[in-house]
Amino acid sequence: MNLKINNHPHRRYNQLNGDWVLVSPHRTRRPWQGQQEVTLKEIRPQYDPECYLCPGNQRAGGNINPKYTNTFVFTNDFTALLPDTPDFKDTGQDLFRYSSVTGTSRVICFSPRHDLTLAEMTESDIVKVIDLWSEQIRELGQNYEWVQVFENKGEIMGCSNPHPHGQIWASNTLPVEPYKENRNQVAYYKKNKSVLLLDYLYEELKHQERIIIENQYWVVLTPFWAVWPFETLLLPKRQLLRLSDTLKEEREALAQIMKGLLCKYDNLFNISFPYTMGWHGAPFDKNRNEHWHLHAHFYPPLLRSATIKKFMVGYEMLSEAQRDITAEQAAERLRNMSDIHFKLGADK
Repeated sequence: MNLKINNHPHRRYNQLNGDWVLVSPHRTRRPWQGQQEVTLKEIRPQYDPECYLCPGNQRAGGNINPKYTNTFVFTNDFTALLPDTPDFKDTGQDLFRYSSVTGTSRVICFSPRHDLTLAEMTESDIVKVIDLWSEQIRELGQNYEWVQVFENKGEIMGCSNPHPHGQIWASNTLPVEPYKENRNQVAYYKKNKSVLLLDYLYEELKHQERIIIENQYWVVLTPFWAVWPFETLLLPKRQLLRLSDTLKEEREALAQIMKGLLCKYDNLFNISFPYTMGWHGAPFDKNRNEHWHLHAHFYPPLLRSATIKKFMVGYEMLSEAQRDITAEQAAERLRNMSDIHFKLGADK
């Protein structure tokens, strides 16, 4: 009997980080009696006097926001990383190793309007966000090896404030996930004399099976090794080391494809779709990093509907990641979604 990847359990290898994922497509036929998330289709005001991210308001730490009119960035009042941590390399003990880390954490407000998300912002306003991301990456990269731009969207992803915003954490060390990606990209480059993610992208473009949306400069796809149900990978078509290396026309095209993807996400279950997303670019170190290719990960937790999410527990925590629908099935569903937001009368 031949293996049918949309019916039979199998494992897939993640070339980018070296992990495996168990795919169990037959499990979607089982009834669900577990937790269902409560979804509130709330109508938020354009300005909330109680929001600590709205223009002119006092933040939780006591500082007052300026009356900003597009984007706004500030050092997190409760930062996870500090620039003046005493330097300490290692304890010298095999069983109890630790070292110091220095860095900073910043918050980026995408818009002064409290009632918007990136999916609902105009492309020109999304370009302003991309410009600020790029500026922050360039600035922080002068002092720190790793600059992590990310957004947690929705309460289900731990977001404590619905105002459209993201974060940037910078550190003098390479964290675990980018370390694994760097290691695997180096190994592939040495073996094949080519860039892993570019080779992968070219193969995906040939087959089109997992491509969701593309334009002249960018591609969004569901990676072959995806873990989260509707996980996506956003890639530039030419090799770029970092977001700060993009040209004006590439940023405009990026705003277009991001808006298209995020509208498809929202249209999937007619809700403001939760996710964690983040950019991975080359570290700021002394290497040329010819093996690196810029990319963004989108990790949404919802599985079957607006109220049923994927739980990373049990087997996932103790053995390896597992997913129920295949990457190909997820890509097809997202590809068939309209890229016009459902609040504007999108026709699926």
